[in-house]
Amino acid sequence: MSILDPGFRALSPRLSPRAVPWMGMVLAWAGPVLLIVVLWQSLGRGGLFSWSVGIAYITYDTFLLGFTAWQLWPVRNSMRDAPLPPANAPRAQLGAIIAARNEETSLRITIDTLAAQDQAPDLIVLADDGSTDGSAAVLREAYGLEQPALGEMSAPSPVLPGLRWLRLPHGGKARALNTAIPLIDTELLLTVDADTLLAPGALRAMRDAFAAEPELVAATGVLVPICGTRPTQRLFQWFQRYEYVRNFMSRFAWMRQDGLLLISGAFAGFRRAAVVRVGGFDPESMVEDYELIHRMYRHAHETGQDWRIRVVGRAIASTDAPASPMAFMRQRRRWFGGFLQTQHWNRDMVGNPAFGKLGTRMLVVKALDTVQPIYGLVAFAILVSLLVRGQLPVAGAIAAVMLGKVVIDLSFHFWSIALYRRWTGQSDGLGFGPALVASFLEPFTFQLLRHAGACWGWIAFLSGGGGWGKQSRTALTDAMAPLPAPVPAPVPARVAETVQS
Repeated sequence: MSILDPGFRALSPRLSPRAVPWMGMVLAWAGPVLLIVVLWQSLGRGGLFSWSVGIAYITYDTFLLGFTAWQLWPVRNSMRDAPLPPANAPRAQLGAIIAARNEETSLRITIDTLAAQDQAPDLIVLADDGSTDGSAAVLREAYGLEQPALGEMSAPSPVLPGLRWLRLPHGGKARALNTAIPLIDTELLLTVDADTLLAPGALRAMRDAFAAEPELVAATGVLVPICGTRPTQRLFQWFQRYEYVRNFMSRFAWMRQDGLLLISGAFAGFRRAAVVRVGGFDPESMVEDYELIHRMYRHAHETGQDWRIRVVGRAIASTDAPASPMAFMRQRRRWFGGFLQTQHWNRDMVGNPAFGKLGTRMLVVKALDTVQPIYGLVAFAILVSLLVRGQLPVAGAIAAVMLGKVVIDLSFHFWSIALYRRWTGQSDGLGFGPALVASFLEPFTFQLLRHAGACWGWIAFLSGGGGWGKQSRTALTDAMAPLPAPVPAPVPARVAETVQS
Protein backbone atom coordinates (compact mmCIF):
# COMPACT_ATOMS: atom_id res chain seq x y z
CA MET A 1 0.00 0.00 0.00
CA SER A 2 1.32 3.46 -0.90
CA ILE A 3 1.68 6.20 1.72
CA LEU A 4 -0.70 8.20 -0.47
CA ASP A 5 -3.64 5.81 -0.19
CA PRO A 6 -5.07 6.74 3.25
CA GLY A 7 -5.28 10.45 2.47
CA PHE A 8 -6.78 9.86 -0.95
CA ARG A 9 -9.45 7.46 0.32
CA ALA A 10 -10.44 9.93 3.05
CA LEU A 11 -10.59 13.08 0.93
CA SER A 12 -11.49 12.07 -2.63
CA PRO A 13 -15.08 13.13 -3.41
CA ARG A 14 -14.95 10.70 -6.32
CA LEU A 15 -14.60 7.76 -3.93
CA SER A 16 -16.75 9.26 -1.16
CA PRO A 17 -19.30 11.67 -2.65
CA ARG A 18 -20.50 14.34 -0.23
CA ALA A 19 -24.08 15.50 0.19
CA VAL A 20 -24.79 18.44 -2.14
CA PRO A 21 -26.51 21.44 -0.49
CA TRP A 22 -29.56 22.85 -2.25
CA MET A 23 -27.61 25.95 -3.31
CA GLY A 24 -25.11 23.79 -5.14
CA MET A 25 -27.91 22.10 -7.05
CA VAL A 26 -29.49 25.46 -7.97
CA LEU A 27 -26.19 26.88 -9.21
CA ALA A 28 -25.41 23.75 -11.21
CA TRP A 29 -28.63 24.21 -13.16
CA ALA A 30 -28.56 28.02 -13.37
CA GLY A 31 -26.48 28.22 -16.53
CA PRO A 32 -28.40 25.60 -18.58
CA VAL A 33 -31.79 26.95 -17.48
CA LEU A 34 -30.79 30.51 -18.40
CA LEU A 35 -29.64 29.24 -21.79
CA ILE A 36 -33.09 27.78 -22.44
CA VAL A 37 -34.73 31.03 -21.36
CA VAL A 38 -32.59 33.27 -23.57
CA LEU A 39 -32.98 30.89 -26.52
CA TRP A 40 -36.73 31.15 -26.10
CA GLN A 41 -36.34 34.94 -26.05
CA SER A 42 -34.32 34.73 -29.25
CA LEU A 43 -37.09 32.81 -30.99
CA GLY A 44 -39.94 34.91 -29.66
CA ARG A 45 -38.54 38.43 -29.92
CA GLY A 46 -37.29 40.63 -32.72
CA GLY A 47 -34.54 43.18 -33.01
CA LEU A 48 -31.53 42.99 -30.78
CA PHE A 49 -33.40 40.66 -28.39
CA SER A 50 -33.22 37.96 -31.05
CA TRP A 51 -29.59 37.76 -29.97
CA SER A 52 -30.33 37.34 -26.26
CA VAL A 53 -27.84 34.49 -25.98
CA GLY A 54 -25.06 36.76 -27.18
CA ILE A 55 -26.10 39.55 -24.81
CA ALA A 56 -26.02 37.10 -21.88
CA TYR A 57 -22.58 35.86 -23.00
CA ILE A 58 -21.13 39.36 -23.33
CA THR A 59 -22.62 40.49 -20.01
CA TYR A 60 -21.10 37.57 -18.13
CA ASP A 61 -17.69 37.88 -19.79
CA THR A 62 -17.61 41.62 -19.04
CA PHE A 63 -18.49 40.89 -15.41
CA LEU A 64 -15.47 38.58 -15.16
CA LEU A 65 -13.21 41.28 -16.58
CA GLY A 66 -14.65 43.75 -14.10
CA PHE A 67 -14.01 41.40 -11.20
CA THR A 68 -10.38 40.90 -12.25
CA ALA A 69 -9.89 44.66 -12.64
CA TRP A 70 -11.46 45.26 -9.21
CA GLN A 71 -8.99 42.85 -7.61
CA LEU A 72 -5.97 44.19 -9.46
CA TRP A 73 -6.68 47.90 -9.03
CA PRO A 74 -5.51 48.19 -5.38
CA VAL A 75 -2.14 46.59 -6.22
CA ARG A 76 -1.64 48.12 -9.65
CA ASN A 77 1.43 50.04 -8.52
CA SER A 78 2.96 47.25 -6.45
CA MET A 79 2.56 44.03 -8.40
CA ARG A 80 4.79 41.57 -6.58
CA ASP A 81 4.85 38.08 -5.14
CA ALA A 82 4.95 37.09 -1.50
CA PRO A 83 7.69 38.78 0.59
CA LEU A 84 11.21 37.47 0.18
CA PRO A 85 12.47 35.12 2.88
CA PRO A 86 14.94 36.35 5.50
CA ALA A 87 18.57 36.23 4.40
CA ASN A 88 19.34 33.55 6.98
CA ALA A 89 16.28 31.39 6.21
CA PRO A 90 17.17 27.67 5.90
CA ARG A 91 17.19 26.28 2.39
CA ALA A 92 14.69 23.44 2.09
CA GLN A 93 15.64 20.49 -0.10
CA LEU A 94 13.65 20.23 -3.32
CA GLY A 95 13.01 17.20 -5.48
CA ALA A 96 11.75 17.55 -9.06
CA ILE A 97 9.65 15.00 -10.92
CA ILE A 98 9.49 14.99 -14.71
CA ALA A 99 6.65 12.70 -15.80
CA ALA A 100 7.26 11.73 -19.41
CA ARG A 101 6.09 9.29 -22.04
CA ASN A 102 7.79 9.07 -25.45
CA GLU A 103 9.56 12.41 -25.10
CA GLU A 104 12.92 11.56 -26.67
CA THR A 105 13.09 14.85 -28.59
CA SER A 106 12.65 17.05 -25.51
CA LEU A 107 14.13 15.05 -22.61
CA ARG A 108 17.66 16.39 -22.76
CA ILE A 109 16.80 20.06 -23.14
CA THR A 110 14.23 19.82 -20.32
CA ILE A 111 16.59 18.03 -17.89
CA ASP A 112 19.59 20.22 -18.72
CA THR A 113 17.62 23.44 -18.37
CA LEU A 114 16.32 22.31 -14.98
CA ALA A 115 19.78 21.22 -13.78
CA ALA A 116 21.32 24.52 -14.91
CA GLN A 117 18.99 26.56 -12.67
CA ASP A 118 20.31 28.75 -9.91
CA GLN A 119 19.49 26.72 -6.77
CA ALA A 120 18.89 23.63 -8.93
CA PRO A 121 16.88 20.68 -7.57
CA ASP A 122 18.62 18.45 -5.07
CA LEU A 123 17.12 15.49 -6.90
CA ILE A 124 15.57 15.04 -10.35
CA VAL A 125 13.47 11.92 -10.94
CA LEU A 126 12.44 11.13 -14.49
CA ALA A 127 9.19 9.18 -14.05
CA ASP A 128 9.15 7.30 -17.35
CA ASP A 129 5.55 6.29 -18.04
CA GLY A 130 6.22 3.28 -20.27
CA SER A 131 8.08 5.03 -23.10
CA THR A 132 8.45 3.01 -26.29
CA ASP A 133 10.51 5.51 -28.32
CA GLY A 134 14.22 6.34 -28.11
CA SER A 135 14.07 7.83 -24.59
CA ALA A 136 16.27 5.04 -23.19
CA ALA A 137 19.01 5.81 -25.71
CA VAL A 138 18.89 9.54 -24.83
CA LEU A 139 19.21 8.81 -21.12
CA ARG A 140 22.07 6.37 -21.68
CA GLU A 141 24.06 8.52 -24.12
CA ALA A 142 23.53 11.90 -22.43
CA TYR A 143 23.59 10.89 -18.76
CA GLY A 144 25.09 7.41 -18.60
CA LEU A 145 21.92 5.96 -17.06
CA GLU A 146 21.44 2.22 -17.41
CA GLN A 147 17.89 1.05 -17.94
CA PRO A 148 16.37 -0.23 -14.68
CA ALA A 149 13.81 -2.99 -14.47
CA LEU A 150 10.15 -2.02 -14.67
CA GLY A 151 9.02 -0.60 -11.34
CA GLU A 152 12.53 0.25 -10.19
CA MET A 153 14.72 3.34 -10.06
CA SER A 154 18.19 3.59 -11.51
CA ALA A 155 21.41 4.43 -9.74
CA PRO A 156 22.44 8.10 -9.87
CA SER A 157 23.67 9.40 -13.20
CA PRO A 158 27.50 9.58 -13.38
CA VAL A 159 27.10 12.79 -15.43
CA LEU A 160 24.41 14.45 -13.31
CA PRO A 161 24.47 12.81 -9.85
CA GLY A 162 21.10 14.24 -8.84
CA LEU A 163 19.32 12.53 -11.75
CA ARG A 164 17.53 9.17 -11.43
CA TRP A 165 15.43 7.21 -13.93
CA LEU A 166 12.24 5.65 -12.57
CA ARG A 167 10.99 3.21 -15.20
CA LEU A 168 7.29 2.34 -15.01
CA PRO A 169 4.66 0.47 -17.02
CA HIS A 170 2.33 2.81 -18.86
CA GLY A 171 -0.38 3.99 -16.48
CA GLY A 172 -0.79 7.71 -17.12
CA LYS A 173 0.78 10.87 -15.77
CA ALA A 174 -0.93 10.84 -12.36
CA ARG A 175 0.20 7.27 -11.60
CA ALA A 176 3.74 8.11 -12.66
CA LEU A 177 3.80 11.11 -10.31
CA ASN A 178 2.25 9.11 -7.46
CA THR A 179 4.85 6.38 -7.81
CA ALA A 180 7.69 8.91 -7.67
CA ILE A 181 6.42 10.92 -4.68
CA PRO A 182 7.13 8.27 -1.98
CA LEU A 183 10.65 7.85 -3.36
CA ILE A 184 11.59 11.47 -2.79
CA ASP A 185 12.49 12.54 0.72
CA THR A 186 12.61 16.32 0.29
CA GLU A 187 10.50 19.03 1.90
CA LEU A 188 9.50 20.54 -1.43
CA LEU A 189 8.31 18.84 -4.63
CA LEU A 190 8.43 20.28 -8.11
CA THR A 191 6.47 18.90 -11.05
CA VAL A 192 7.78 19.80 -14.49
CA ASP A 193 6.40 18.57 -17.79
CA ALA A 194 8.84 17.19 -20.33
CA ASP A 195 7.90 20.01 -22.72
CA THR A 196 8.53 22.85 -20.24
CA LEU A 197 11.72 24.89 -19.89
CA LEU A 198 12.38 27.00 -16.81
CA ALA A 199 13.70 30.52 -17.35
CA PRO A 200 16.83 31.61 -15.42
CA GLY A 201 15.92 32.35 -11.82
CA ALA A 202 12.57 30.54 -11.98
CA LEU A 203 13.46 27.89 -9.43
CA ARG A 204 15.00 30.42 -7.04
CA ALA A 205 11.74 32.41 -7.18
CA MET A 206 9.74 29.27 -6.41
CA ARG A 207 12.01 28.32 -3.51
CA ASP A 208 11.83 31.87 -2.12
CA ALA A 209 8.03 31.80 -2.15
CA PHE A 210 7.93 28.65 -0.01
CA ALA A 211 10.69 29.87 2.32
CA ALA A 212 8.89 33.18 2.92
CA GLU A 213 5.49 31.66 3.67
CA PRO A 214 5.27 28.52 5.82
CA GLU A 215 1.52 28.23 5.12
CA LEU A 216 2.13 27.95 1.35
CA VAL A 217 1.40 24.38 0.19
CA ALA A 218 1.13 24.79 -3.59
CA ALA A 219 2.32 27.36 -6.11
CA THR A 220 2.27 27.67 -9.86
CA GLY A 221 4.81 29.38 -12.03
CA VAL A 222 3.83 31.63 -14.94
CA LEU A 223 3.84 29.80 -18.27
CA VAL A 224 4.70 31.32 -21.64
CA PRO A 225 3.50 29.36 -24.71
CA ILE A 226 5.91 28.60 -27.55
CA CYS A 227 4.77 26.96 -30.78
CA GLY A 228 7.48 27.15 -33.43
CA THR A 229 8.74 29.29 -36.27
CA ARG A 230 6.49 28.40 -39.21
CA PRO A 231 3.73 30.91 -40.05
CA THR A 232 0.83 28.83 -38.71
CA GLN A 233 2.81 28.03 -35.56
CA ARG A 234 3.62 31.70 -35.00
CA LEU A 235 -0.07 32.52 -35.45
CA PHE A 236 -1.09 30.07 -32.71
CA GLN A 237 1.67 31.34 -30.47
CA TRP A 238 0.53 34.92 -31.03
CA PHE A 239 -3.04 34.27 -29.90
CA GLN A 240 -2.08 31.98 -27.02
CA ARG A 241 0.53 34.44 -25.72
CA TYR A 242 -2.16 37.04 -25.05
CA GLU A 243 -4.57 34.40 -23.76
CA TYR A 244 -2.01 33.22 -21.22
CA VAL A 245 -1.44 36.81 -20.04
CA ARG A 246 -5.16 37.23 -19.34
CA ASN A 247 -5.35 33.84 -17.65
CA PHE A 248 -2.44 34.46 -15.29
CA MET A 249 -3.68 37.94 -14.39
CA SER A 250 -7.01 36.28 -13.54
CA ARG A 251 -5.16 33.78 -11.33
CA PHE A 252 -3.48 36.66 -9.53
CA ALA A 253 -6.92 38.21 -8.93
CA TRP A 254 -8.37 34.97 -7.54
CA MET A 255 -5.29 34.48 -5.39
CA ARG A 256 -6.17 37.77 -3.68
CA GLN A 257 -9.57 36.23 -2.90
CA ASP A 258 -8.01 33.05 -1.49
CA GLY A 259 -9.72 31.24 -4.33
CA LEU A 260 -6.92 30.21 -6.69
CA LEU A 261 -7.70 26.72 -8.00
CA LEU A 262 -5.64 26.35 -11.15
CA ILE A 263 -2.07 25.24 -10.47
CA SER A 264 -0.34 24.28 -13.72
CA GLY A 265 1.34 20.94 -13.19
CA ALA A 266 3.66 21.79 -16.08
CA PHE A 267 5.59 23.91 -13.54
CA ALA A 268 4.31 23.69 -9.98
CA GLY A 269 5.78 23.54 -6.51
CA PHE A 270 4.29 21.72 -3.50
CA ARG A 271 5.09 20.94 0.10
CA ARG A 272 5.57 17.19 -0.06
CA ALA A 273 3.88 16.59 3.32
CA ALA A 274 0.71 18.34 2.11
CA VAL A 275 0.59 16.31 -1.11
CA VAL A 276 1.02 13.07 0.85
CA ARG A 277 -1.62 14.11 3.37
CA VAL A 278 -4.29 14.59 0.71
CA GLY A 279 -3.33 11.47 -1.24
CA GLY A 280 -1.41 12.66 -4.26
CA PHE A 281 -2.85 12.87 -7.77
CA ASP A 282 -6.08 11.20 -8.88
CA PRO A 283 -5.29 8.77 -11.74
CA GLU A 284 -8.90 8.91 -12.96
CA SER A 285 -8.81 12.68 -13.42
CA MET A 286 -8.21 14.28 -16.82
CA VAL A 287 -6.63 17.30 -15.08
CA GLU A 288 -4.88 15.81 -12.07
CA ASP A 289 -3.21 19.06 -10.98
CA TYR A 290 -6.50 20.98 -10.87
CA GLU A 291 -8.29 18.19 -8.99
CA LEU A 292 -5.49 17.96 -6.38
CA ILE A 293 -5.95 21.62 -5.39
CA HIS A 294 -9.63 21.02 -4.62
CA ARG A 295 -8.64 18.27 -2.18
CA MET A 296 -6.09 20.57 -0.58
CA TYR A 297 -8.74 23.20 0.02
CA ARG A 298 -11.12 20.53 1.29
CA HIS A 299 -8.57 19.20 3.78
CA ALA A 300 -7.66 22.71 4.97
CA HIS A 301 -11.36 23.42 5.58
CA GLU A 302 -11.99 20.16 7.43
CA THR A 303 -8.94 20.53 9.67
CA GLY A 304 -8.97 24.30 10.13
CA GLN A 305 -5.49 24.76 8.68
CA ASP A 306 -4.34 27.95 6.98
CA TRP A 307 -3.13 26.40 3.73
CA ARG A 308 -2.39 28.87 0.94
CA ILE A 309 -2.14 28.55 -2.84
CA ARG A 310 -0.23 31.10 -4.92
CA VAL A 311 0.95 32.05 -8.39
CA VAL A 312 4.59 33.19 -8.40
CA GLY A 313 5.10 35.93 -10.97
CA ARG A 314 8.89 35.69 -11.19
CA ALA A 315 8.88 31.93 -11.69
CA ILE A 316 8.70 31.86 -15.50
CA ALA A 317 8.75 28.83 -17.77
CA SER A 318 8.17 28.27 -21.49
CA THR A 319 5.89 25.41 -22.44
CA ASP A 320 5.38 23.79 -25.83
CA ALA A 321 1.82 24.76 -26.82
CA PRO A 322 -0.43 23.36 -29.57
CA ALA A 323 0.41 24.75 -33.00
CA SER A 324 -2.42 23.43 -35.17
CA PRO A 325 -6.24 23.52 -34.94
CA MET A 326 -6.66 19.83 -34.06
CA ALA A 327 -3.81 19.78 -31.54
CA PHE A 328 -5.27 22.87 -29.90
CA MET A 329 -8.77 21.42 -29.77
CA ARG A 330 -7.53 18.11 -28.32
CA GLN A 331 -5.76 20.00 -25.56
CA ARG A 332 -8.86 22.09 -24.78
CA ARG A 333 -11.06 18.99 -24.91
CA ARG A 334 -8.99 17.41 -22.15
CA TRP A 335 -8.70 20.62 -20.13
CA PHE A 336 -12.40 21.42 -20.25
CA GLY A 337 -13.52 17.81 -19.84
CA GLY A 338 -11.32 17.54 -16.75
CA PHE A 339 -12.69 20.84 -15.44
CA LEU A 340 -16.26 19.52 -15.78
CA GLN A 341 -15.23 16.25 -14.13
CA THR A 342 -13.67 18.05 -11.15
CA GLN A 343 -16.57 20.47 -10.84
CA HIS A 344 -18.98 17.53 -10.73
CA TRP A 345 -17.00 15.65 -8.07
CA ASN A 346 -16.77 18.76 -5.88
CA ARG A 347 -20.28 20.12 -6.41
CA ASP A 348 -20.89 20.04 -2.64
CA MET A 349 -18.45 22.97 -2.35
CA VAL A 350 -20.30 25.17 -4.87
CA GLY A 351 -22.08 28.05 -3.17
CA ASN A 352 -21.23 26.55 0.22
CA PRO A 353 -20.30 29.34 2.68
CA ALA A 354 -18.40 26.81 4.81
CA PHE A 355 -15.64 27.05 2.18
CA GLY A 356 -15.45 30.82 2.40
CA LYS A 357 -14.86 32.90 -0.73
CA LEU A 358 -13.75 29.78 -2.58
CA GLY A 359 -17.25 28.33 -2.21
CA THR A 360 -19.33 31.50 -2.54
CA ARG A 361 -17.35 33.23 -5.29
CA MET A 362 -14.82 31.16 -7.20
CA LEU A 363 -16.84 27.95 -7.47
CA VAL A 364 -20.02 29.88 -8.29
CA VAL A 365 -18.19 31.42 -11.23
CA LYS A 366 -16.89 27.99 -12.20
CA ALA A 367 -20.45 26.61 -12.15
CA LEU A 368 -21.43 29.24 -14.72
CA ASP A 369 -18.24 28.65 -16.72
CA THR A 370 -19.39 25.10 -17.48
CA VAL A 371 -21.80 26.42 -20.14
CA GLN A 372 -20.03 29.60 -21.25
CA PRO A 373 -18.54 27.99 -24.41
CA ILE A 374 -21.99 26.77 -25.44
CA TYR A 375 -23.34 30.32 -25.10
CA GLY A 376 -20.47 31.59 -27.25
CA LEU A 377 -21.00 29.12 -30.08
CA VAL A 378 -24.79 29.49 -30.05
CA ALA A 379 -24.47 33.28 -30.15
CA PHE A 380 -22.17 33.06 -33.17
CA ALA A 381 -24.51 30.61 -34.91
CA ILE A 382 -27.48 32.96 -34.41
CA LEU A 383 -25.47 35.88 -35.81
CA VAL A 384 -24.55 33.87 -38.91
CA SER A 385 -28.21 32.84 -39.30
CA LEU A 386 -29.32 36.48 -39.21
CA LEU A 387 -26.80 37.40 -41.88
CA VAL A 388 -27.84 34.46 -44.10
CA ARG A 389 -31.51 35.49 -43.78
CA GLY A 390 -30.65 39.05 -44.76
CA GLN A 391 -31.62 40.66 -41.46
CA LEU A 392 -28.90 43.26 -41.81
CA PRO A 393 -30.33 45.93 -39.46
CA VAL A 394 -30.38 43.44 -36.58
CA ALA A 395 -26.94 42.17 -37.52
CA GLY A 396 -25.72 45.76 -37.57
CA ALA A 397 -27.05 46.37 -34.05
CA ILE A 398 -25.32 43.21 -32.89
CA ALA A 399 -22.09 44.35 -34.56
CA ALA A 400 -22.30 47.63 -32.63
CA VAL A 401 -22.67 45.73 -29.35
CA MET A 402 -19.74 43.49 -30.26
CA LEU A 403 -17.63 46.51 -31.15
CA GLY A 404 -18.36 48.02 -27.75
CA LYS A 405 -17.31 44.75 -26.15
CA VAL A 406 -14.07 44.73 -28.16
CA VAL A 407 -13.29 48.25 -26.93
CA ILE A 408 -13.84 47.16 -23.31
CA ASP A 409 -11.71 44.06 -23.82
CA LEU A 410 -8.97 46.04 -25.51
CA SER A 411 -8.83 48.63 -22.72
CA PHE A 412 -8.56 45.90 -20.10
CA HIS A 413 -6.07 43.99 -22.21
CA PHE A 414 -3.69 46.94 -22.60
CA TRP A 415 -3.86 47.60 -18.87
CA SER A 416 -3.34 43.94 -17.96
CA ILE A 417 -0.29 43.72 -20.26
CA ALA A 418 1.28 46.65 -18.42
CA LEU A 419 0.59 44.99 -15.05
CA TYR A 420 1.86 41.63 -16.31
CA ARG A 421 5.13 43.22 -17.42
CA ARG A 422 5.57 44.81 -13.99
CA TRP A 423 4.67 41.62 -12.16
CA THR A 424 6.72 39.09 -14.15
CA GLY A 425 9.43 41.27 -15.68
CA GLN A 426 8.51 39.77 -19.07
CA SER A 427 7.70 41.82 -22.16
CA ASP A 428 8.79 39.72 -25.15
CA GLY A 429 5.99 39.17 -27.64
CA LEU A 430 3.63 41.56 -25.86
CA GLY A 431 3.52 44.57 -28.15
CA PHE A 432 0.47 46.82 -27.96
CA GLY A 433 0.10 46.94 -31.75
CA PRO A 434 -0.24 43.16 -32.15
CA ALA A 435 -2.54 43.11 -29.11
CA LEU A 436 -4.83 45.59 -30.88
CA VAL A 437 -5.04 43.37 -33.96
CA ALA A 438 -5.56 40.24 -31.87
CA SER A 439 -8.42 41.84 -29.92
CA PHE A 440 -10.38 42.47 -33.13
CA LEU A 441 -9.64 39.10 -34.76
CA GLU A 442 -9.93 36.80 -31.76
CA PRO A 443 -13.77 36.80 -31.34
CA PHE A 444 -14.20 35.43 -34.88
CA THR A 445 -11.26 33.01 -34.99
CA PHE A 446 -9.29 31.77 -32.01
CA GLN A 447 -12.15 32.21 -29.52
CA LEU A 448 -14.47 30.06 -31.64
CA LEU A 449 -11.82 27.35 -31.82
CA ARG A 450 -11.42 27.51 -28.03
CA HIS A 451 -15.17 27.18 -27.53
CA ALA A 452 -15.34 24.27 -29.98
CA GLY A 453 -12.62 22.45 -28.05
CA ALA A 454 -14.48 23.09 -24.80
CA CYS A 455 -17.72 21.70 -26.23
CA TRP A 456 -15.74 18.65 -27.31
CA GLY A 457 -14.68 18.52 -23.66
CA TRP A 458 -18.35 18.08 -22.73
CA ILE A 459 -18.37 14.94 -24.88
CA ALA A 460 -15.17 13.71 -23.21
CA PHE A 461 -16.68 14.33 -19.77
CA LEU A 462 -19.97 12.59 -20.53
CA SER A 463 -18.25 9.64 -22.22
CA GLY A 464 -15.42 9.34 -19.70
CA GLY A 465 -12.77 9.82 -22.40
CA GLY A 466 -9.77 12.10 -22.63
CA GLY A 467 -6.10 11.59 -21.89
CA TRP A 468 -2.60 12.68 -22.78
CA GLY A 469 -2.96 11.69 -26.40
CA LYS A 470 -0.03 11.68 -28.82
CA GLN A 471 2.41 14.50 -28.07
CA SER A 472 3.87 16.47 -30.97
CA ARG A 473 6.64 18.88 -29.96
CA THR A 474 6.97 21.77 -32.38
CA ALA A 475 9.03 24.43 -30.64
CA LEU A 476 11.49 23.27 -27.99
CA THR A 477 14.57 22.72 -30.12
CA ASP A 478 14.05 26.00 -32.01
CA ALA A 479 13.23 28.12 -28.98
CA MET A 480 16.39 27.60 -26.93
CA ALA A 481 20.01 28.51 -27.53
CA PRO A 482 22.63 25.81 -26.84
CA LEU A 483 22.51 24.93 -23.17
CA PRO A 484 25.40 25.07 -20.74
CA ALA A 485 26.83 21.81 -19.49
CA PRO A 486 24.72 20.11 -16.81
CA VAL A 487 25.50 21.27 -13.29
CA PRO A 488 25.91 18.35 -10.88
CA ALA A 489 23.43 18.36 -8.02
CA PRO A 490 23.86 16.53 -4.71
CA VAL A 491 21.66 13.58 -3.91
CA PRO A 492 19.52 13.82 -0.73
CA ALA A 493 20.56 11.59 2.12
CA ARG A 494 17.55 9.33 1.91
CA VAL A 495 16.16 8.25 -1.46
CA ALA A 496 14.44 4.92 -1.86
CA GLU A 497 16.02 2.60 -4.39
CA THR A 498 12.92 0.75 -5.55
CA VAL A 499 9.24 1.38 -5.81
CA GLN A 500 7.45 0.47 -2.60
CA SER A 501 4.52 -1.84 -3.06
